[in-house]
Amino acid sequence: MKEKKIKLYNMAFPIWLLWLIPITWFIILPVNFFIDLLVVVLTMKYLKIKNIKTLVKPAILRIWIFGFIADMIGTVLMIIPCLIQFDYNSQIGMWWYHNLSNAIMYNPFESVYAFTWVTVSLIISAYCIYYFNSKFCLKKVELSLIQKKKIALSLAVFTSPYAFYLPTAMFF
Repeated sequence: MKEKKIKLYNMAFPIWLLWLIPITWFIILPVNFFIDLLVVVLTMKYLKIKNIKTLVKPAILRIWIFGFIADMIGTVLMIIPCLIQFDYNSQIGMWWYHNLSNAIMYNPFESVYAFTWVTVSLIISAYCIYYFNSKFCLKKVELSLIQKKKIALSLAVFTSPYAFYLPTAMFF
């Protein structure tokens, strides 16, 4: 009887890239800042808000930082199945590996369970983006509550960590 060899692909992009190759932070940080700024400015223009520059200035740094915090919350949720250990020679261990831990990190489209887990992680990150922006980041900005909620919703929709869905296979 042949032994099945299990390859562990859990140390791969998108979750681990920032830790494995720290130089990517120099690219990710300014790009993320620019995207956050662009979303806020375009949403304010769409809402026909005047004095955009003076309104964005006090909030953009907090929006950017809390966006990363929300993304990290989603990342931690995605890592949880990889931290739960089973005997990979058992039936449940093999199922867990193929349908959750490996599929989440390697290709979330391989399994409906992995896709669901990643989707829930993304939704929680999006909710955190919305919550942080509506309650903390836009608090000192002189806008109506409705305008703040619309901007927060726009940030949640357009800056959520959709990279969670990227199959790692396309990078290797």
